[in-house]
Amino acid sequence: MMKAMNFESTKWRREALDDVVVDEVTIVRRRRRKQIIIALVVLGLLAVVAVFMMGGTGEKAAAPAGEQGQSLPAVTVIVPGRQDVPAVLSATGSLAARRDLPVGVPGEGGQVVRVLAEPGQWVRAGQTLAVIDRSVQSQESAQLAAQIEVNRADLRLAQNELERAQALVSRGFISQADLDRKRATRDGAAARVRVAEAQLGAARARIGRLDVRAPAAGLVLDRNVEAGQVVGGGSPPLFRIAQGGEMEVLARLPQTDLARLSVGVPVTVTPVGSDQSYQGQVWQISPVIDPQTRQGEARVLVPYTRELRPGGFASVEIRAGSTTAPLLPESAVLTDDTGSFVMIVGPNNTVQRRPVRIARVTDRGVVIGEGLSGNEQVVESAGAFLNVGERIRPERRVRR
Repeated sequence: MMKAMNFESTKWRREALDDVVVDEVTIVRRRRRKQIIIALVVLGLLAVVAVFMMGGTGEKAAAPAGEQGQSLPAVTVIVPGRQDVPAVLSATGSLAARRDLPVGVPGEGGQVVRVLAEPGQWVRAGQTLAVIDRSVQSQESAQLAAQIEVNRADLRLAQNELERAQALVSRGFISQADLDRKRATRDGAAARVRVAEAQLGAARARIGRLDVRAPAAGLVLDRNVEAGQVVGGGSPPLFRIAQGGEMEVLARLPQTDLARLSVGVPVTVTPVGSDQSYQGQVWQISPVIDPQTRQGEARVLVPYTRELRPGGFASVEIRAGSTTAPLLPESAVLTDDTGSFVMIVGPNNTVQRRPVRIARVTDRGVVIGEGLSGNEQVVESAGAFLNVGERIRPERRVRR
């Protein structure tokens, strides 16, 4: 059985070899194909390596420039230009009556019997504010009136005697000298009547001056008299009246600001502690400057309102035209011991310091009077954290 198995195996192998015919041409083709495949694989690997090498080198070459740009601090800058800025002058001042009229005793005075006006009351010109006792003056006036009647009676008698004498002088019963004496008597009686009338008029005028009257229409600001008080010509004013109720603000301004004002300039007045504002205008500019403070007063007329009380304070904003100047946000302007300055971007994006003069501060920003032309790139808000000569990466913000 073993021999039979071996015999079968040998026979199979021979048949297999006889069926497979391997010629030399086929073997050569197979080797060439294999070499081509290997060569293509090697070329592919070399290409991949080359691309990888080139890509890595490019990234490494570009990295320093990118890293260098990213290392500079980004700073927001602004180019202010030049803008038309309303010239608004701000100041504070005390409130007062435009025409403060003190009202005193015009006559010899006496005891006050009635007070007819109170603070805050409107009065007309000539209105009686207080009445002074006139009992003695009234009796004197009555006496003078009676004396006038006596003198008039004497005048009538003298006139009658003169007329009778004139009728008798032509007949020779009365001399011309007697007629002249009677005429003189008549003239003296007439003169005494006129004197008595003048005395009565003076007495009545003195009585009239016992009434304290308003010299003009206006608002009573103060009352310094009470019934029963004895007043005279040397007494302090009994009342104070704001003529026409007109008020004013005495705004103190530097000499340079006063030079920019003119009469009629509109003004906004806001009493301290109030949210309400009132419109007025400059009606007088002080011709004198205080040599100590170098300031003067601009008197601002304001129509009457209950909120404006003399003696109080108010802030004023005076619109004195407009100016063309750079306008910066407050964050861009810095101050130290040497004065105000800004940080600007110089050549090669380096930070530079530029001294400036602040003209004024408004709700829109800081108006620069000197130091900037308006074309500079000004650091908007980070100037305090930068050093002169430091390089930055400016990022311009567009103003709206």
